[in-house]
Amino acid sequence: MNHPKGYKKALLALEDGTVFTGRSFTGGCETVGEVVFNTSMSGYQEILTDPSYCGQMVTMTYPLIGNYGVNEKDIESSRVQVQALLVREYQEYPSNWRSQKSLAEYLQEYHVPGIEGLDTRALTRHIRVSGAMRGALSTRDLDPASLVEKARQCPDMMGSDLVKEVTCREPMLWKEGMAVPVSGGLGDFQWPEKPGNWRVVAMDYGVKYNILRSLEKRGCTILILPGDTGPEVIDRLDPDGLFLSNGPGDPAAVTYAVETIRAQIGRRPIFGICLGHQLLGLALGGRTFKLKFGHRGANQPVKDLATGKVEITAQNHGFCVDLESLQGADIALSHVNLNDNTLEGIVHRKLPVFSVQYHPEASPGPHDASYLFDRFIEMMETEHAR
Repeated sequence: MNHPKGYKKALLALEDGTVFTGRSFTGGCETVGEVVFNTSMSGYQEILTDPSYCGQMVTMTYPLIGNYGVNEKDIESSRVQVQALLVREYQEYPSNWRSQKSLAEYLQEYHVPGIEGLDTRALTRHIRVSGAMRGALSTRDLDPASLVEKARQCPDMMGSDLVKEVTCREPMLWKEGMAVPVSGGLGDFQWPEKPGNWRVVAMDYGVKYNILRSLEKRGCTILILPGDTGPEVIDRLDPDGLFLSNGPGDPAAVTYAVETIRAQIGRRPIFGICLGHQLLGLALGGRTFKLKFGHRGANQPVKDLATGKVEITAQNHGFCVDLESLQGADIALSHVNLNDNTLEGIVHRKLPVFSVQYHPEASPGPHDASYLFDRFIEMMETEHAR
C-alpha cells in the first residue's frame, strides 16, 4: 500500500516490555496511557469522543477503520477524548454521504495520534491474556527500552480520578441537542417553565451526549452540573430526578461524588449509568474492583433477570461493582453479563434507585435497553404522584 508523504514509523511499548511497530497517519507524536481494545465494527467517532476513554489508547479489533469518515453529528462530547487510536489499516479516502472530513483530519484537529499497521490481533490477544496495561507511543523516541520505561512511569488507572479532566466547569442547560451555560450561574437559577417536563439534574462525570438526547426525547429538562457539586446544591435545585453519568478512571478515587450520591439516596429517584453505576454502588456501601481487560464494544450480552430477556449492549468500562459487598443493603442484582457473569445492574428494593453498567443510549441492539430511560421517567411520575 502506498502511503502519503508524512507517514512516520511509530513504536508502541507496553509496561511489560512488549513492543509493537506501526506508522502514524496523523504526523509526529508521543503520548502515554492505558492500552485497551474495543470490539465494535463501527462507531469509531462515538468511541473517540466518549469521555470514558480519557487517559486511554484504544485499539480497534475490526481491521479497517476510517472508511466512512467523520461528521458533526456522531459525537458524544465536544472533543476527541482518547490518548491515541490504534488500528490495523487506515482508509484515507472515506466514502459516505454524511462524511465531512477524513478520520486523519479529525484526529489532527485535536492533536491526537492515529497509528496504523499495528498487529491489532496480537495486541488484543496480549491484553486479553496479560490484562490492560500502560503503554507509551512515539514517532520521535524509537528506542524500545526508553519507551518501556516511559510506559512504566505513566500514572496507573487504579487510584486515578479522571472525572476532573472531563467534567463541565460550570452549570449547563441541555437545549435542543446542545449544552448551553446557565446565564448568571445557579445563584438565581429558575427551572424553565415547560408544562409536563421532568426536571432532571445530570451529574457530569463525563456524560455522553446521546444520554442527554435520550432524556430530552422523553420530555426532561436537563441541568448538567460539574461532578464535584455538593448535595446541598442539588437539594436547593429540588429536581424531580438525579442522573449519574458515565465517566473515566477509578470510581473509588472519586470520593466527593460518592459522598454527594450517598446524601441524595432516598431524597429523589436516582438513575446511574457506567461510572455513575459504580459510584452508586460505592455510595450504598459496596466495593469496586478492576477488571482484567474490561468490557469495551457494542456486542456484550446482558441478561435482565426480571424478564429473562437477553440484551445486546454497548459497554466501555474497566471497573466493576462487587455484588457480594452489597449483601444486606436492600440491593438486588438486576442484570448480569453473560460473558463473565459480572454484575451489570442493581436496583434498590425499597427506594426509587437503580443503575446499569452498560450504555442503554448507544443502541447496539438497536433498542434493547432503551426501556431503562422509561423506567426512570416512571419512577419520577410515581414519586410526583405521592
